Amino acid sequence: MRRHSCFVFLFCGVFLPGILGFPQTNTSIDCDSLLPNYEAEPQTSAPPYIIAASFDNFQPGNEVQVTLEALGDAGFKGFNLQAREIDGDVPVGTFKITDPNTKGLECHNMTNSAVSNANSDVKQKVTTTWIAPHDVRELQFIATVVQNLENFWVGIQSKTLTPTHSESVNATGKSKRKVCFSV
Repeated sequence: MRRHSCFVFLFCGVFLPGILGFPQTNTSIDCDSLLPNYEAEPQTSAPPYIIAASFDNFQPGNEVQVTLEALGDAGFKGFNLQAREIDGDVPVGTFKITDPNTKGLECHNMTNSAVSNANSDVKQKVTTTWIAPHDVRELQFIATVVQNLENFWVGIQSKTLTPTHSESVNATGKSKRKVCFSV
């Protein structure tokens, strides 16, 4: 009798949510198209989310803090965040995972070239650190954000970040250039 109870409990826990139509929260987002792996259309309204970067300029090896944040009480369950050159279609640089709600993804055989949600809990904000690669041009952070199965936004963009090659920039992204005045 006990064996039968365990089977019924296991069956109900695994199959009943799908049978009753409860939404599955385990979705993935394609690295290239940034579209979730289910049949729904992205929202065309202005997204209730922003991507903020700690610096406007970078040099190879610089670490840039990147924050994905909900505006108001929108919240989100899933996301895929990448850095891409302007008009580019592949991720550049790598992410250092610093937030327990995030995990690194491998896109185009590059470890941690994108960052995604580590769980389906509702989040208001996630923060990660992006490490700038060598030989990259102007770029933006771009994301798909999933509020729920019916509501998601594709192609949310940050401000443009520009590489600096003419002046020295330290690991915090601040210029070391000295300014001299003659009186």
